[in-house]
Amino acid sequence: MENTTIHDVRIIELPRINDRRGNLSVIEGSTIPFQINRVYYLYDIPSNARRGGHAHIAQQELLVALSGSFDVVVNDGLQKHTYTLNNPGKGLLIVQGIWRELKHFSAGAVCLVVSSDIFSENDYIRNIKDFREYKRNSGE
Repeated sequence: MENTTIHDVRIIELPRINDRRGNLSVIEGSTIPFQINRVYYLYDIPSNARRGGHAHIAQQELLVALSGSFDVVVNDGLQKHTYTLNNPGKGLLIVQGIWRELKHFSAGAVCLVVSSDIFSENDYIRNIKDFREYKRNSGE
């Protein structure tokens, strides 16, 4: 299994087509390093709410702030980093084996999530202590 760290998490510039009618961004093919198998979005989130609070064993995700802004705190068991997403032309690639928490949602924020896999509860680590143990024991 690959040893992922917060340094594997990165911002991806999405292709943008601009004309007098506005902008259009596309997520397809080589835009992201995985095949898209699931798409969902978060919205109407209270500003004091937190989302995420888990890691995936195999799944990768791209998060995009379609509207508004929010913070994404990523954690590899040793280090943390916070990204502020507020531009629909940029996405945050979160690789497998990284804990994530989303917080500080602005009014009207919409978070698009593009995933490499369909939902499987077996792919989730939902307890931070279990996550740290997983990273220590799995070579992650």
